[in-house]
Amino acid sequence: MSISKEVKRITTHTLQAMKAKGEKISMLTAYDFSMARIIDAAGIDVILVGDSASNVMAGHETTLPITLDQMIYHAASVIRAIKKCLVVVDLPFGSYQGNSRQALDSAIRIMKEAGAHAVKLEGGEEVAESIKRVLSAGVPVMGHLGLTPQSIYKFGTYTVRAKEEDEAAQLLSDVKLLEEIGCFAIVLEKIPAELAKKAAESVSIPIIGIGAGPQVDGQVLVTHDLLGITKDFQPRFLRRYLELYNDMKGAVEKYINDVKTRDFPNEKEQY
Repeated sequence: MSISKEVKRITTHTLQAMKAKGEKISMLTAYDFSMARIIDAAGIDVILVGDSASNVMAGHETTLPITLDQMIYHAASVIRAIKKCLVVVDLPFGSYQGNSRQALDSAIRIMKEAGAHAVKLEGGEEVAESIKRVLSAGVPVMGHLGLTPQSIYKFGTYTVRAKEEDEAAQLLSDVKLLEEIGCFAIVLEKIPAELAKKAAESVSIPIIGIGAGPQVDGQVLVTHDLLGITKDFQPRFLRRYLELYNDMKGAVEKYINDVKTRDFPNEKEQY
């Protein structure tokens, strides 16, 4: 039997045990009560309340505009829905970079006001002080390296990161640093599969990939992409398990038609 099925609640310790045993970790995003309830009931190991809510829920072009208050709102909605999985919440842009005291305040607000289980933040060496300070308060931290969407204007593109030797070496160094500091896991986004494999083998903490190949300890996707609710986003790493955009649009069109033609409501659908 898998470790994740044996335990009553998934914790950071559970993920460590899963890596040690070679059991893959499943992770998806959620931003609201209804979606989180379905995902948790399906048996997901980790829900990420991602700052991707900025794109998916609010329609922004980047993750930068979403605020700490908005992340707390989304996280609290998710926490109320779940019974078993671990819930990790993104610290949004501007709530931790360059100021470890602010990072601690932001993380504490997420833990206290939303009831989250852990936080995630982007970066390596440059945010080490912020990570240490958050960890000093007993808040579990998940790292995020490779393509870091909050730094999109620095990179100028969403293309694959760490293809060059120098950047690859820095990434491997940052992976080890985050483990040494005390992060319980790291997300690696959009990097070469071979490099991700090296990273996963170099540390004892779980490495979760998105566009980082199969030789890591788990995978994460944005749920709205997986379900085909989003239509225009088509990266190579995405596998669509449903095409809900078309199904949902068709259902709404049918409803409109039924209202217009007086088919809805019928005799059974009234009091």
